[in-house]
Amino acid sequence: MTDRRNFCRTASLLVAGSMVGSNMVSAGLPKSKKKKKVGLQLYSLRDDMTKDAVGTLKKAAEMGYYSLETASYGDGKIYGMLPGEFTKRVNDLGMKLTSCHLGGPNYTKETQTAAMEWWKTAIADHAKTGMKYMIKPGMKWPETLDDLKVQMDYFNAIGELTAASGMQFGWHNHNHEFTKIGDQVIYDFMLKNTNPKNVIFEMDVYWVMKGGCSPVEYMKKYPDRIKLLHIKDEKEIGESGQLDFKAIFETAYAIGVKDYFVEVERYNFEPLVSVQKSYDFMAAASYVK
Repeated sequence: MTDRRNFCRTASLLVAGSMVGSNMVSAGLPKSKKKKKVGLQLYSLRDDMTKDAVGTLKKAAEMGYYSLETASYGDGKIYGMLPGEFTKRVNDLGMKLTSCHLGGPNYTKETQTAAMEWWKTAIADHAKTGMKYMIKPGMKWPETLDDLKVQMDYFNAIGELTAASGMQFGWHNHNHEFTKIGDQVIYDFMLKNTNPKNVIFEMDVYWVMKGGCSPVEYMKKYPDRIKLLHIKDEKEIGESGQLDFKAIFETAYAIGVKDYFVEVERYNFEPLVSVQKSYDFMAAASYVK
């Protein structure tokens, strides 16, 4: 039987062979006359949001971004503002809040009560914004499958609370989910041990590729579980030529993905310039709706 890791690496290499041309061609196309609903993970502008959240939101709107995913929450506030105030700021700029990233406390047998109370408060606060998703991007990393199962039980419990408030809870991957514990690929184990009704997955396509796998193949394998995408590259979107964004978007639309967020973690330019260039790439790509 073909080893899973070898399969993933082979699939990603095959994809890489066809991607440079499609990315370069799409980047040269004129911008669509119809404004696209391109999403932005605000972590891309983390320093600017810390210095001037209101002014940075205005700049994101002026770039053309429409849908936002937040990455700051504490003391009942989002980027230092009460949920209602922050939501109004976003809506007044013609954008909408779709999702958030929340770390939350570590979950152990000793801390489970406090952890669930924290989530109850966070869910109540974010429900005031009208967003659809609450995404967790990190956890106490497991050493055994039993450890991982405990974390998945935690996810299922959060998912029940989130669903009761009209939102969906989900997980955002990095590259280490595509390693194994024993004979199990961690990402696959997570998918198989979470409740499909209450736990979704936000696939970060860049980190899947860095984990040696193909985001396209994973979307095809789990079409009912992957509901959101992070569109990411080494730096600005489309600059590395390592990802076949055309195939990624075509597959995502085929399985019913409706929301995605550009995320720029590292930059060739000032963050605002890199985030603008990433929007321009998306706007010019004929395969992005």
